[in-house]
Amino acid sequence: MFDKVIFFRRYPFEAGQKLHIEDGPRKGDWEVIAVTDKKVTLQCPVSGFKVEWDRFCYMSDVRETQWPAAEG
Repeated sequence: MFDKVIFFRRYPFEAGQKLHIEDGPRKGDWEVIAVTDKKVTLQCPVSGFKVEWDRFCYMSDVRETQWPAAEG
């Protein structure tokens, strides 16, 4: 059976990227200043406020596919 499934993946952040988050508690303009396997550090370009968050996911794709996915 096939269902509409939303796929997520970690965004490949790189230091120096400028981004705008449109909604939620992280909304606003940010610059990526550091990235590790587990954390991303962002800085507000206006206030200079820095935050370190667990790396987060973004909606990447929507497809018709088997769900739950078959093992393997």
